[in-house]
Amino acid sequence: MSQYMVEFDLPTVMDDEFANQIPAQRVKVDELMERGQLLSYSLSVDRQKLWCIFKADSELEVMESISEFPLIKYMTPFVTELMFHNMVAARIPFFSLN
Repeated sequence: MSQYMVEFDLPTVMDDEFANQIPAQRVKVDELMERGQLLSYSLSVDRQKLWCIFKADSELEVMESISEFPLIKYMTPFVTELMFHNMVAARIPFFSLN
């Protein structure tokens, strides 16, 4: 299994149709994250770029996943296979049952 970065160019003007699809986009992102396919999802402060890290067997599998995004018709994706992707693990405190 490989990791892929997908960089999306977003539209400069976001109309009501775009804005109305944002909640559905968040649901799809959460679903992909829960399944372990989507590892990270980041939006630039100017809302012009979006970056995702996917875990997949192929670029085709990544393209199939992003085709399910409700906002995909507004996005221009660029897929790059990564050699590696380091992330800081979330630190969850250990609770003793004693």
